[in-house]
Amino acid sequence: MKKLVSVLAASVIAAVCVSFSAFAFDNEEYYDVPELKGTTLNVYNWGEYISDEEDEEYYMFDVNSAFEELTGIKINYTNFASNEDLYAKLKSGGSSYDIIIPSDYMISRFIAEGLIQKIDMNNIPNYKNVSDKYRGLYYDENEEYSVPYCVNTVGLIYNKTMVDEKPTSWSVLWDPKYAGKILMFDNPRDSFAVSQKLLGQSFNTNDLTEWRLAADELIAQKPLLQGYVMDEVYNKMESGEAALAPYYAGDFVCMQEINPDLDFVYPKEGVNRFVDAVCIPSNTQNVRAAEMYINFLLDPEVALANAYATGYETPNKVVFEMEEYADMANNKYLYPDEEINTEYFYDLDDATRNAMNTLWNEVKANGDNSKALYIAYAVTGALIAAFLIYKAAVKKYRESFYDA
Repeated sequence: MKKLVSVLAASVIAAVCVSFSAFAFDNEEYYDVPELKGTTLNVYNWGEYISDEEDEEYYMFDVNSAFEELTGIKINYTNFASNEDLYAKLKSGGSSYDIIIPSDYMISRFIAEGLIQKIDMNNIPNYKNVSDKYRGLYYDENEEYSVPYCVNTVGLIYNKTMVDEKPTSWSVLWDPKYAGKILMFDNPRDSFAVSQKLLGQSFNTNDLTEWRLAADELIAQKPLLQGYVMDEVYNKMESGEAALAPYYAGDFVCMQEINPDLDFVYPKEGVNRFVDAVCIPSNTQNVRAAEMYINFLLDPEVALANAYATGYETPNKVVFEMEEYADMANNKYLYPDEEINTEYFYDLDDATRNAMNTLWNEVKANGDNSKALYIAYAVTGALIAAFLIYKAAVKKYRESFYDA
């Protein structure tokens, strides 16, 4: 995740300059809870996935600081890199969080394993701002455990100066002509998804033979890769170090601001669409403050700031209709005109999940010894070359000696 700083600017936005202290947040009396002042709320979120600096031109401000100022509650804010990392932390019980923001399929798993608790929506008056489009989705059909935060879709980023023509298929990530210039997701679900769609599979298949075939595709691809990345994708694509990378549309919008040579497509085989949502872990000790924080995130001013900061689509219907959001609402990458073949990730059953993880370890391990082999070959070649040079030198010396 990364901040959107200027690509979506427009004159209507540039004309407005306000700081968060000037905002009138909805229901400010709701946040006046004396007994919570001085308490701490532990928030665990994706990296660079919130507005955390003031940029009046783009309606951005430090959301956590604004919440602290409004409520007197201190925010302890930390980041995770993947849903799987979040799961491991929550499952171990070694850390205590009050707010987490997982993706849809992981929410299903958290509910099934009792790792998150129901949210009293009566205590979230701003829940009315959530678009019907993002209510009652498969992972939380009764709208009990989560509140939508951001929405996005995976696609393919490419550098127009380094790729011969506009790609239309995931197959370009297996094209030998781009060897050493291709990046891949460094997490199993997203990485497998690319090869699954290339093979015409569902992301949610329970057929282990299909997962085996998808793994084989990733293994075949590995010699062509520059590397597996997550947030590192920004520097590599923005600098022109890499030519191709599957990643999230919102993040691409941010990257294109730094490097205008970048473009983005939704491959014809299909892509993942996902919803990240706010949840309260089962073991939280500060439920009331967590509810207040969720309600704050749904405030139109806050949701607008986060939309600009992340570059992601907003599930907040009030924000979507705001004039200040018009540039993002009309962005062809976030809200494309054409129909896109999308599919959600669903939580996998234990057997499939274990198989996926085992295969992913195999993918990552496959070829890891190749560097050692290359070094061995290089050393052997160098020794042979040195021996031949030595023999030639000896021969030349003997010839010159006898000639003398």
